[in-house]
Amino acid sequence: MSAAAWPGRAFLLLALAAPLAQADELFTKIEAEPKREFWIDSGFRTAHFDSDRRLNGNNKGLGVEYRFSGTAAAVAGRFHNSDRAWSNYAGVLWQPYAVGPVRIGAALAAFDGYPKMRRGGWFPAVIPTLTYDYGRVGVNVGIIPNYKNRLYGGISLQLKLKVFE
Repeated sequence: MSAAAWPGRAFLLLALAAPLAQADELFTKIEAEPKREFWIDSGFRTAHFDSDRRLNGNNKGLGVEYRFSGTAAAVAGRFHNSDRAWSNYAGVLWQPYAVGPVRIGAALAAFDGYPKMRRGGWFPAVIPTLTYDYGRVGVNVGIIPNYKNRLYGGISLQLKLKVFE
C-alpha cells in the first residue's frame, strides 16, 4: 500500500468507528418492521486492495434504494466499474444486525459489465455491507472480495440521500 493511500483509508476507518463511541448498546438485532424509505445513491469511491493494477477507483454512477423493512432494502443502479466499463446492479441489501448505529449485513445482488467475468454478462454476488444513516443522508460501505483474476476487491464507499419516508 502506498503512503499516499494511508490518509484516505485512515479517515474511512475513523469515520466508520466514530459513531460507535456514542452507541448505547454495542451489538443489536434490528427489528424487521415495515418501512417506506426511498433513497438516491451515488456511484462508488473504491480503494482497491491491489493498488498496483491502476484500476478505476472513481466509480461514477447513480442508484436507488427502497428500504421496505428495518432489515432489508431493494437496490438497483448503474456505475462505471473498476475495469472502466459500465455496470448495472440489482438486488437486496439485507442487514439484520447493528454495531452501535452501523447496520451490518450483505448485498445479495446481480451485476454485469465486468469484461473478465462471464464476458460482461450478469453474475450473482454477495458483498458484506455496512450502512450508517444520519437523518436524510447516509453512507453504504461495501467490502468487495477479490475473485480469481476476474474481479478486483476493495472497500467501496457510496453516499446516499433520503428523498422520502
